[in-house]
Amino acid sequence: MRILRLAVLLLFTPVCVSPASAQATAADIVAAHIRSQGYPCNAPQAAKRDPRASKPDEQVWLLTCTNARYRVRLVPDMAAAVERIH
Repeated sequence: MRILRLAVLLLFTPVCVSPASAQATAADIVAAHIRSQGYPCNAPQAAKRDPRASKPDEQVWLLTCTNARYRVRLVPDMAAAVERIH
């Protein structure tokens, strides 16, 4: 839940934060979330929000790690739905 709240707060980060640092932070947060569910993610590279797949209470992120790519659906108070992308 805490990770999800941080992910939501990333959407409202101040303008003074550079996009590169906000992107790295989003990648770290989403990677930590899927790792807590047992998915491997070595060195997260990027996390990009997928606005087409997202819903008001369900954000979808495309996470790129050095060893895999994932589509991660974050739902409040539930485990993330994680799909490995080849």
